[in-house]
Amino acid sequence: MTIIFLFSARVAEQSTEDSNAVIDAIGTIVIQDYEEYTAEEKSMFVSKLELPIRKLAHGMEYLILGILILGCLVDEKHNIFMYGGISLGLSACYAMTDEFHQLFVEGRSGRMSDVLIDSAGAMTGILLAILIVKKYRK
Repeated sequence: MTIIFLFSARVAEQSTEDSNAVIDAIGTIVIQDYEEYTAEEKSMFVSKLELPIRKLAHGMEYLILGILILGCLVDEKHNIFMYGGISLGLSACYAMTDEFHQLFVEGRSGRMSDVLIDSAGAMTGILLAILIVKKYRK
């Protein structure tokens, strides 16, 4: 949660620079002649991937959060699905507070769509963890 908070506290310009650096690294790894692209071609590449990369990052950080919360709650005695629901609820609540927090950060905005993406990421992580635990318990 602290890591998510710190990422959310970065002003829009810093956040965009972070995203662009990740996309630039992806370009270097995936596209053989990416280093030979012109600045305009690189800019076009970055602009095409910026939104999907940002939303994927939202989902991934909450996927991890959902798994961690479930790991803190789960035990042998109780139904893991109950803890999965609690973990999802806690993750979604934190996503809402995170988006509220962003309303006070320069250039950032709180979006309900990001809460939904975050919650979907948490649910995915929680379901994966439940499947692994169920498989392990057998």
